[in-house]
This record gives sequence, structure tokens and C-alpha cells, in this order.
Amino acid sequence: MMVMNMELPLGAAAALRLPLPNCRPADMMSTKAFTLVSAVERELLVGDKEQGHIECVECCGKNLYVGTSDCIVYHFLLEERAQPAGTATFSATKQLHRHLGFRKPVSELRAASALNRLLVLCDNSITLVNMMSLEPVPSGARIKGAVALALNENPVSGDPFCVEVCIISVKRRTIQVFLVYEDRVQIVREVSTPEQPLAVAVDGHFLCLALTTQYIILNYNTGVAQDLFPYCSDEKRPIVKRIGRQEFLLAGPGGLGMFATVAGISQRAPVHWSENVIGAAICFPYVIALDNEFITVHSMLDQQQKQTLPFKEGHILQDFEGRVIVATSKGVYILVPLPLEKQIQDLLASRRVEEALVLAKGARRNIPKEKFQVMYRRILQQAGFIQFAQLQFLEAKELFRSGQLDVRELISLYPFLLPTSSSFTRSHPPLHEYADLNQLTQGDQEKMAKCKRFLMSYLNEVRSTEVANGYKEDIDTALLKLYAEADHDSLLDLLVTENSCLLTDSAAWLEKHKKYFALGLLYHYNNQDAAAVQLWVNIVNGDIHDSTRSDLYEYVVDFLTYSLDQELVWKYADWVLQKSEEVGVQVFTRRPLDEQQNSFNPDSIITCLKKYPKALVKYLEHLVIDRRLQKEEYHTHLALLYLDEVLQQRPGANSKGAEATETQAKLRHLLQKSDLYRVHFLIDRVRGADLPMESAILHGKLEEHEEALRILVHELQDFSAAEDYCLWRSEGRDPPYRQRLFHTLLAMYLQPGPSVPELAVAATDLLNHHAAEFDAAHVLQLLPGTWSVQLLRPFLTGAVRDSVHARRTTQVALGLAKSENLIYKYDKMKLKGSSVRLSDKKLCQMCQNPFREPVFVRYPNGGLVHTHCAAGRHTNPSPPGPGART
Repeated sequence: MMVMNMELPLGAAAALRLPLPNCRPADMMSTKAFTLVSAVERELLVGDKEQGHIECVECCGKNLYVGTSDCIVYHFLLEERAQPAGTATFSATKQLHRHLGFRKPVSELRAASALNRLLVLCDNSITLVNMMSLEPVPSGARIKGAVALALNENPVSGDPFCVEVCIISVKRRTIQVFLVYEDRVQIVREVSTPEQPLAVAVDGHFLCLALTTQYIILNYNTGVAQDLFPYCSDEKRPIVKRIGRQEFLLAGPGGLGMFATVAGISQRAPVHWSENVIGAAICFPYVIALDNEFITVHSMLDQQQKQTLPFKEGHILQDFEGRVIVATSKGVYILVPLPLEKQIQDLLASRRVEEALVLAKGARRNIPKEKFQVMYRRILQQAGFIQFAQLQFLEAKELFRSGQLDVRELISLYPFLLPTSSSFTRSHPPLHEYADLNQLTQGDQEKMAKCKRFLMSYLNEVRSTEVANGYKEDIDTALLKLYAEADHDSLLDLLVTENSCLLTDSAAWLEKHKKYFALGLLYHYNNQDAAAVQLWVNIVNGDIHDSTRSDLYEYVVDFLTYSLDQELVWKYADWVLQKSEEVGVQVFTRRPLDEQQNSFNPDSIITCLKKYPKALVKYLEHLVIDRRLQKEEYHTHLALLYLDEVLQQRPGANSKGAEATETQAKLRHLLQKSDLYRVHFLIDRVRGADLPMESAILHGKLEEHEEALRILVHELQDFSAAEDYCLWRSEGRDPPYRQRLFHTLLAMYLQPGPSVPELAVAATDLLNHHAAEFDAAHVLQLLPGTWSVQLLRPFLTGAVRDSVHARRTTQVALGLAKSENLIYKYDKMKLKGSSVRLSDKKLCQMCQNPFREPVFVRYPNGGLVHTHCAAGRHTNPSPPGPGART
């Protein structure tokens, strides 16, 4: 025997024996999903008689039919009255009753409203009667030999004027399919089964059968059978019930209600009901089961038992188009479902969030789409607040997001976070029961801190999403307040990026929590830079305390540097310079170049900086060196400042040698590289100041090379500086100029006078190191005859090498020139050796006119043109060949 193939985590065998692991005792899962109300009392059925009792019921709209054991069919009209609590009561009005003329009980009733017919199974015969009069059809049409019947609610015939009926025949192991019309019946199929069928349900071509030992699915059109799972018919009553398109509910072993599709698989987990169940019904999303003592309600969504109703002596449980009817032998009752929304609210009130959400999702099929979406969003929001109150923040966040919560509902729980100008009012009816966070946490500071940290995180996530649309001001202002109160690092990040913080509320809150630097950022974001800078200046001056930034002074300088407000910059220029000239001057030196050119006049800045000499030097260096402004005034002014500083430092040179050397190096570099300062003016200032190197540079600028070299050689005796001077002054000049400079220096080393050994050594080094810069023949005339050749070997070797190289280079150039001349002569002879025939029929290849006189121009490719045509255009009439024009 095959076991049904189940699409479930549990294997089929385990599922048959064990309750589901997520099932809990019924008393812990109590949910009021249904109320039991009376519909038909015994007095309406049998009056004072004792012998008759209810055998079957059928309900179609407001029409209720009851079949009894004494072969009577009763027709009642049901009236439903809604109750304020969402439930309903029913009253039944008897219309008529009719005895069918048999002595057997009425076994089953089935209404075919499309035909206005009631199918009555009694004494193995199905009779067609009128639904209103209960009169048998005049034709007397009936189906004989029926043990049980089932209507096909998914018919395959396509004929709207008939219904399809499947019966268990009195013939052994036989199922028959009929088409029932208003006044006739027609058999369409007879199907044999492996065992005797005990119960049947039908959907399309598929029969779900309870046989003697097993359940099967049988396609009566193809004859293909699919075994589901075994059961013992001797131990329990089989249940086979169609619950939807191509899906059935079966009473399985081990007290399980099993779901099966026509494909032989289960797409739902089974429900765990009583071992002694005798009837089942469906009222989505619930499965209702009946046993000898109770009615139990089970969820199809989470397979948990939701409700238990005591109900003794019940033997009938059926559902009719969403209405669930249960009956004893003496009365008929209706299970009235509470509105799903009320059930969900009850679950939420009991903090059973998961069950509420499962039920809400399952309600989708019974509620219009738009109404469901509104309801479901609200349920998600309520569930979110329940999880929030239990500090389940991750779950709460997902519920808030899924429910598209107006985040102000959450913010409003926190006192004073919403701006005073906010027009927000809480949802009505409310989404939760809490007045504020204090009530929710009952004053527990640790819980309150956790809630605030959650709100910070949540607001930061949603502020840039669609959730914030329309109330970004409320969100950002609340976030700022939370950050400020918690001394959170993200406060500054919020204020330096795009935000919608309301100035009035936010400023007061920041001031309350002494966040003055952040308050300055808020002012700046709202285009109140003057207020921001003044606040920061007060912090730097110590008037107010805020330790947010230890480098606030540098921050203010940087802020003013990039500020476009000239008035603000000038207002605080003196303040930043007084604090630090070197740092403060950056307000002017680090400004964007286009702004320096258009907005801030250097002359005005220089005037301002006269009181701050260090800053003035920095600014002039910026103009001269960084921006390379070609203005004599700036270059001269900077040189004078350098010079003044050098002169001031000279008396204490021993103690400040390093600083003096740095300033002198800057002065010398400026004097060498700049051509814009006033040389004569600086020479006058340097004269008598004991600054020989600077004097030498200035004389060099005036082309007074002998004086400059004299200072370097005789006053400073700095022979290396003298060589550098020659290289510096000859840079970019022609070779003769460079040679004259070096010859001048050599002559100064060799000039007549007392013998100085250092000068002889310097002359030798000069010749040996710069041999290429000298005219060797002229040098040899100047050198003393006592100098040895060995002493000048490097110089002489270089001179000879250069002379030989020059001679050979000249010879090569001469040879190339001769070769080129010979080639030209050869080409000329070739051209002269060929004749040209010219007649009045010959045409110029440029203008296409004939030649009128024997004067023409011939191209190497043989083309002839007029002389004036050739003079007017310098291109060949056709691609030119090698050689020049003749």
C-alpha cells in the first residue's frame, strides 16, 4: 500500500503518528472564533412526538431543509439578526413539511438551486423534489440503488441546466456519475473501484474515495488511481470532504486531519484533532471538527487548535457556502464566526502577534483588496507597537516598515520630540494603549534608553526613504533632539548634511543641552553664518563651554576661508590674526583662486596685515611665490621684509642661527629668482649692512659681474659660490656670454699680486671642473709658466678632446655638404640633357590654355605650365616627383 506523497517537512509516517511540534494545549491557545447559536428547536420539528429525530440537513441561502428518521423533510426560512458584538442570532420559520412515502430515514439532502430542485436520498433512492413545495417532479425521475451521493461543484459538462451527481452504488465496488436535469436524470459513467467505497467527494473528473482500507484519488475519465494513505474503516468513520478546487480534507490515522490534492500530495500541514472525530467542516481559515463531546476549531494557517466548544450528542457537522451547521438528533445549531478583524484584535490584545498576523494574511481571500490592505497595514502597525513595548526592536522595525507606519506615531511616544509646530494627531482608534514612553517603560531608565537608541536607529534609516515624505521636518528635528540628548557623534553628521531640522525647536534644544558647536552648524545650515561664527568665537574665547572640537579655532579659520560673505570675513579677520598670525592669515591665502581675484583686493589685505608682520610675510609669499603675481611692489615689499628680519636677527645670530639662515635663504632665493623688485633700492639698503652675499646677487642683477665676483672671491672667499654665480647668471644665455663669465672669474683668480695659494687652487679646480666653458688657447696665455702639465691634466685632456671632436665634426659636416652638392649637380645635368618640344598646340597643365611664347616652367615629372600659372600656384598639376622645379 502506498503512502500519500506529502510536501511537508515531516515524513508521512511521522505525520500519521505525532502531533505537530508547534501545536500547544487548547487551553493555552484559546481564541473565540465562533459562537454557537440555536437555529431550529425540537418543537418545530416533531412537536409532541417522540419517535422522529434529525438525520440530515441542507442549507441553501435562507432555506434550511431537515430530513428526519421518520421520512419527513422540513423546510424552514432562516432569518439572521446581527448583534452589536459582531455575532448574530438566527430564527427559523417553518414553511412546510412533507412525508416522502417511505418507511426509512432520510439519509441525505442536496440542494440544486440552479434547477430549483432538492435531491433527497431515502431508502437507496434519490428523489427530485421542488425546493419550495417539496413535491416530487411530475416525471417521477429518480436515481435508484444509491448508498451515498456527492454533488460535483466543479462540473465538467458545461451545461448550466444540469448538475453532476456522483453516487456510491448498491452494486459492490461501483461508483456511478449522473447528470440531473429539472425532470430527468442521465447516467454518464460507471466506475469500478478496488474495494468497496464508503465515502466519496468529487471535483471535476477526480473522485476522492474512502475505501475499506485506504483513501484514493481516482480520475474517472482516465481510470488512473492514486493511493493516498491507509486507514481502518472498522475502527473509525471515514471523512472525505471537498474544501476547494482540486483539494480534499480527509480523516487520517493518529487523529490527523489530512489535506490532499488531486495530484496525491499535501500542500498544507495536517491539523491535529480528536481520534474520535465524526464530522468536519471548513470556514476559512478554520477547520471545524466534531466528536462525541466537543466541537474543536483548528487554523488552516498555523495548524493550531484555536477554540473548543462543549457539544454533546452531536452527529451532523456541515458547511454551506460559509455557514457552518451542527445538529443533534433533536435540534439544529449554527456556528456564527466572529468577524475576522475582531478575532485579530482579540489576539493582539492578548499579545499573540504571530497568530494575529497569520490570521490577517489568511483573511485576504475573504476581504476586498483595498479594504484588506488598509486593515492589514493597521494590524501590522499595532503588532509593531506590541513588539516595541516588549523591546523586540528588530521585529517592531520590520512591522512598522511593512505597515507603512506614519513614523510620527512612534515619535509621539517620546515626550517633547515632535516640534511644537507639528500638526500631528495620533490615529483614532489608537494603535496602542500607551500615553508616552514613561508609561510604556514604567519609568525604567534602562528600558527608556534602549527605546531611544532604537528610535535613533529607525529614524536614521527612514529619513531618506519614502516613509519620511511629507514630514521630514518632524523626523529630522526629533533625530537631532535624540542625538543631542545622548551626546551622539551622529549629531554633527546630521547637521553638516542635507536636513530638515526646524531652527526654532532645534536651537532651543541644542542650547539646553549645551551643544553650542552643533548650534553653530545649525545656524550655518540656515544661512545665519554671522550667528554661527559669533557662537564659535565665544567658545574659543572661553565665554561658553563646549569641548566638541579641540581645534575649533582652526575650524573657524577654515570656515572663514571658504565663506562668501566678505563682510563676515573682514569682521573676524583681526580676531583670527590676533590668535595666531601664521594660522589666521590662511583666511586670505587659502581662499579659492577665483574669489581672490574677484572679491578680495590684495592691496586692501596688505593694508590690514600691516599690524601683523608675520602674517604679512606669509601673505606676500603667497602672492609672489604661490600665485606668481608679476607686480614690482609685492616683490620689493617681500624682499624688504626678509631683509628687515635678517637685519633684526643679526645681533643674536649665535642664538638664532637656524632661523636667521632660513630667512636669509628665502631672501637670497627671492633675489636670484625674481626680476621684478627694485634692485637699486635694495642695494642702497644692503650697503653697509655686512651682507656680502646679498650684495653680490644684487650686483649680478645689474650685470656688474666683476664687482659681484670680487665680493664672492675676495670678501667671502667662497669659491664654490663664485662658480654657482657664473652658472646662475649664464643660465639661458648664449655660449659666448657664459664663456665671458667664466673667463672673468679665472682672470680674478690669476690677477697679479701677492701669491695666494687658495686662489691658485681655486683656478685649477675651476679649469678642471668646467673645461668646456673656456677657450683653451686664451687660457694657456693667462696661466703662469710655473704650473705643471700634470696639475692641469683634466683641463688639457678635455680641451684636446673638445678640439679634436670639433675638428672631426666639422670635417663630417663638410663631407656631407659636398655630397649633397654633387647630387644637386647630377640632377641639374640630367634635367639639362633632355629636350622639351613646345608648339602652339601644347596646353598648360594648369589653365589648359596654349603657350603664346617660348617661356614656360617645367616640373620634374615633365609637366609644362605658364610662368604666371606657376607663380600663382605652388602646387604641381599632378603629383610631384623628386627634384626641384627647373
